[in-house]
Parts: sequence; structure tokens; C-alpha cells
Amino acid sequence: MRQKFKTFMCYLTIIVLLPYIITVFINGPSVATSFHIDDTYVKVKTKTGTVEMPIEEYCIGILAKEIPADYKKEVLKAQAILVRTGVYAKLQEEGRDAVLEESFWTREQMEESWGTLKSSANYARLEGAWEDTEGQVVTYDGRPARTSFFRLSNGSTRDGQEVLGGEEYPYLKIMECPLDIEAPEQIQTVTIDDMDAEITACDTAGYVLTVRVGNDSISGEEFRTNYHLASSCFTFQKYNGKLRITTRGVGHGLGMSQYTANEMAKEGKTAPEILGYFFEGTEIKEVADIVSTENEQDI
Repeated sequence: MRQKFKTFMCYLTIIVLLPYIITVFINGPSVATSFHIDDTYVKVKTKTGTVEMPIEEYCIGILAKEIPADYKKEVLKAQAILVRTGVYAKLQEEGRDAVLEESFWTREQMEESWGTLKSSANYARLEGAWEDTEGQVVTYDGRPARTSFFRLSNGSTRDGQEVLGGEEYPYLKIMECPLDIEAPEQIQTVTIDDMDAEITACDTAGYVLTVRVGNDSISGEEFRTNYHLASSCFTFQKYNGKLRITTRGVGHGLGMSQYTANEMAKEGKTAPEILGYFFEGTEIKEVADIVSTENEQDI
């Protein structure tokens, strides 16, 4: 009787695992590794402390916060790949003890922002984008690329060498985004109390690099953050004892413009084509492929 039971359990195990075994046999072990990567738990910094949560839940929360959920599917897939790349790069650099600090939305915050009725549908769209790109990351020279993104450019993206210094990011080039100019949010104006401030340097794309405030010099990004500006592409104008600040675009301008990416998707471009435009010279690979390559180099 005991032998029959063991035989039955063996057959049952084979039946349950057969689809998985066939998939690995056809597609190779990378499928198993990428599945593990996307299902693992990570440490995340929150307002109440560090917690552990599934990487999928965390990354979908980043997607919800960072890109409109009603954007085209191929853009959401491209964004999912960028988010996964950024998270994996940090895990690769700092190991299993890495604490991820990028802010994200919880399911409760999604409901507050989208409303109860839309929340489930929007979450399903983002979850689908995550699952459709399972294990995929953007690489350059065999390593995770710097996958910066933002909402809307001033008409072109920025050069990585000018913004970040050095020559580590040759794939972050000035890319034309003419459709961004037509976006409703393209130009915004903020008026603050007059101050002794002067823009002292801009990059080739027109974004502010440094600002003199009194006797101090600060970066354009710091000034943007301090005064809650929509973009780091801005100009000053004195007006009736006030300082009028006019911005163009939304965000820092480096990497992928989500607005142009969505327009590209409307024209039929796929996620790999979109990423290939904004990160020229990069490749989309499975996380497992990178891991196996690194292991071979270590041997």
C-alpha cells in the first residue's frame, strides 16, 4: 500500500511540474531565473520604516506613481522594463541587503488617486505590463543601463555627458521630441517674491545647469526642487516686484520622455523600438542572461 502511494505521488508531481519542465527545456534555464527574480522579496524604505515586499508589488507601485495608467500598453511595457532595470541595478550593486528607496504607491494610494472604480482596471493594466516583460532589463555593454525617464521634454532630451559628467552613459543622447511641444503642460508659469537670482549656465538642450542665488551657486535641479518647478528648463523675468519663472516640459529631461513614448506607441511602435530610440545602442536582455555572463567572467 505504501509503495502504491509513493508511486501515485511521483506521478502527481510529474503531472504538476510537466508544463514548467517543458518550458525550461524549450526556452532554456533563463526562464526559471527570471521568474525567480520577479517573484523575490526586496527591502523597501517607507515612511514608517523598512519593510519586505514582493518586487512585483513594489515595482507596480512605482509604475502607478510615475506614469499615467491610461497610456498605451507598449509605453507601459517600456516603463516596466526601465523600472525593473533600475531596481535590479541597485540589487546587483548592493546585494541582498540593499534597501530600495524610490517612492511608490500602495494599493490604498492608488484608490485615493484613481477612485475605487478605476483602481482595479488601472492596476490590471500595470500588472499586465509587468508580467508581459517578465525578467527583461535594458543593458549596455552587458550591464544594466541607467534608465532615466521623465514626463515631458522641452522638445528634446538631454545629453548624459553634460548632465552627469564623464563618458559612462553614451546611450543618453539628445533625442528630438517635437510632439512634446504640443502637450498642454508644455509651458507653465510660477511667480515668487523677487530675489537676487541669475541663471549662470545651461546645457545644449536648454536645461539649467547652475543658478546663482545671492553669493551661492546651486544646480538647476536643486533650484527646481526648492521652488517646486515643473521642469529644470526655466527662465527668469522680473515683473512688478516679483520674479516670474517660466518652465518648459515636466521633469529633468534625461532619458525617456513618457509623452513622446506614448505618441510613438499610438503610431504602432513597440516597447523595444521606443527604448531603442531613447537609449541608443542598448539591448534588452533577460536578467538571467546577465547573471550567467557575470558568473562565467568570475570563473
